[in-house]
Amino acid sequence: MSQVPPPLPGPLPRHVAIIMDGNGRWAQLRRRPRMIGHRAGARAVNRTIDRCLELGIPALTLFAFSSENWGRPAEEVEALMKLFLHALEREVDELHRRGVRVRFVGQRERFGPALLARMQAAEQRTQGNALMTLSIAASYGGRQDIAHAARMLASEVAAGRLQPEQIDETLLGRYVALADLPAPDLFIRTGGDTRISNFLLWQLAYTELWFTEVLWPDFDAAQLQRALDAYTGRERRFGLTSAQIAALATETPTP
Repeated sequence: MSQVPPPLPGPLPRHVAIIMDGNGRWAQLRRRPRMIGHRAGARAVNRTIDRCLELGIPALTLFAFSSENWGRPAEEVEALMKLFLHALEREVDELHRRGVRVRFVGQRERFGPALLARMQAAEQRTQGNALMTLSIAASYGGRQDIAHAARMLASEVAAGRLQPEQIDETLLGRYVALADLPAPDLFIRTGGDTRISNFLLWQLAYTELWFTEVLWPDFDAAQLQRALDAYTGRERRFGLTSAQIAALATETPTP
């Protein structure tokens, strides 16, 4: 297959993906229960959505709850589910008013009926919005995402609709989460850890990574701007050379 030239980098990312880490530590530093940190983290989510809308960033993906987080203490998981449910009840109308499309990626069958119903209602209500796509990764894992895509392709082969030799990166990429969006241009992780923790493993192949010690509840517009400044100062080569990227930048599109 011939290589398709990568999209030329623009001044701002089209898609930002964030691991929102540090809620529990933020609360512990203040000698407060961990759930206080999660509530403060919800306010940071609102600030981030507000700023991305102001800047015209069309896609934002937030890692809200990983497939591994089910192993946390039962009382914390239960409290998180309640917080999640209340946030949906409180925020969806405003997101809809502002033109935000809300959707969820992950193993949603693990959620309880009330929360699952709210998730589905939020997606249905906002599905026609186009100003921003807010994807919430909940009960999500990158390996599970790729395994699901592989199972879907295996089913197609077993049904005789697909030959194994037809499977390539492009085809598999159509079956992973967020396949209808551009791949994340910028990945942000707060809280000081410098790993991607099983988040969007397929989708982050050429994403620019930015890490900060700032705990998620303290993440604000200024912190987001630091990440964006770092992003716009980098040269994205997508496996090509600097000279090739420069040549692509000077090419005039054919009418």
